Amino acid sequence: MHPPSLPQKMKDETGRRTDQRRNHELSQELGWISIFRLGLVQAALGAIVVLTTSTLNRVMIVELGLAAVIPGALVGLHYGVQITRPIWGHKSDAGQDRTTWILRGMALLAVSATLAAATTLLFERSLTLGLAVAVLAYSLIGIGIGACGTSLLALIAARTTPQRKAAAATITWILMIFGIIVSSVLVGSTLDPYSHPRLIAITAITGVLCFCITLVAVGRIERRSRQPARKSAPLETSSFQESFSDVWHDPDARLFTLFIFISMLAYATQDLILEPFAGLMFGMSPGETTRLTGTQHAGVLLGMLLVGIAGTIFGKTMPGMPKLIIAGGCFVSALALAGLGLSSLHAPSWPLETNVFVLGVANGAFAVAAISTMMLLAGAGKRADHGMRMGIWGAAQAIAFGLGGLLGTVALDTGRSLFQDNGIAFGAVFGLEAALFLVATGMAVRLRRAPNSKIPQDLHRSATVAAVPGE
Repeated sequence: MHPPSLPQKMKDETGRRTDQRRNHELSQELGWISIFRLGLVQAALGAIVVLTTSTLNRVMIVELGLAAVIPGALVGLHYGVQITRPIWGHKSDAGQDRTTWILRGMALLAVSATLAAATTLLFERSLTLGLAVAVLAYSLIGIGIGACGTSLLALIAARTTPQRKAAAATITWILMIFGIIVSSVLVGSTLDPYSHPRLIAITAITGVLCFCITLVAVGRIERRSRQPARKSAPLETSSFQESFSDVWHDPDARLFTLFIFISMLAYATQDLILEPFAGLMFGMSPGETTRLTGTQHAGVLLGMLLVGIAGTIFGKTMPGMPKLIIAGGCFVSALALAGLGLSSLHAPSWPLETNVFVLGVANGAFAVAAISTMMLLAGAGKRADHGMRMGIWGAAQAIAFGLGGLLGTVALDTGRSLFQDNGIAFGAVFGLEAALFLVATGMAVRLRRAPNSKIPQDLHRSATVAAVPGE
């Protein structure tokens, strides 16, 4: 009997070390209270980000009269910076101090969001100065979101047992949507009568409160396991390039990355133009359009809850339900966006809030089923690379959101220039978004039929609970 070859020994040793790493992580598993506390961090992220991507965007276009491409490019910049998410994920996989990264990222996000709000005063004095400070602010926003969000999700993915991952993801998602809704409603109710100083003050107060929530939420969670984690860190010896290559050469992970990109591109294209659309076509005030965003996210939350209930009742008898929900949610999203396109020709009599609410429900349904698949695939690699996988998918989402925001605003400006009619311009953009969601529907069907899938056959038992990565 021949002794094992050197490559085989190295392979066995790598597998043994990876197993040890995973066993150690699970031995320091998060309890339910700790999972809930970390979900509060995600809620704080959503509460700040919604101000920079929705409210401030509307103010720049409507109150300041800037071309829509300016806030679109700025939001695209902060998403583009998040291409560094795999780096933060790899650092988390390598055993870095995740609590410190979470706190630093949240602090940077709070400060940079306030700086972005302050540019409203600068834009009135000098377009050049306002743009210069805004570029800096939105770049820092992207870094803060990437550092905090990716480290947070890596911590949850690595420290949660497989039996609890789906439930942990659900808690994280619910709290994130809750944070967005609360922020939208409270800011919407306090922002009127509007003024730039009022917007700056509200943003600063929101940032301080969110950082305090984060500080309390992450306190002591890693302390009991920090020293053992450092001792076990050498077990994970793969470089960034090796870890990235392992994930990218997984056909399921690669296909899912493409779907995430297409579906999020379809969703993000309407993100920056919805509030300006409501303001210009339906005569809504800044507070009213901010509350409209809250209505959309309330629909997202309802869509998630409905999928969870349906999965509980029909999951065992309909094992293909999650993939049907992904495709169906994308298709209904396309129909809702087509409705918004028609509403531009019938404003202000169109039931805008109902239309936006239906869009939110459809978005929540497809997202919760899709991201639950992501959570299950996060631990399906050869290595303990939860952070890298979440980082890659988070980067795909961020790039799609950046391109989507830019695409939507550029298309809007182009349409307004060509047609000299706001209604036709907005209708054309919403039609483009509907087409993208139809493409995403086709991608979802292809994902369902992907060969050699590593997705467990019992996916339906947990695929109805999930959390959106990062934002």
